[in-house]
Amino acid sequence: MKQYGYKILFFSGDTDGAVPTLGTRRWISGLKMPIKTPTAPFYTADKQVAGYLTRYDGMDFATIHGAGHMSP
Repeated sequence: MKQYGYKILFFSGDTDGAVPTLGTRRWISGLKMPIKTPTAPFYTADKQVAGYLTRYDGMDFATIHGAGHMSP
């Protein structure tokens, strides 16, 4: 995939029943985009896991721990 100098951010609450994270992960997997940085946690200021981030070539996917469909 050609890199255009911008990124797309997809995010999903990990308790979302309307658009489950697993479905989003499967959809992204089907795009066959190269992974730049494997899935790793990111943290709040007080060192609690806030979610997980995977960086692809041209796109990032983040899960937000404890959030549902209203995560935006």
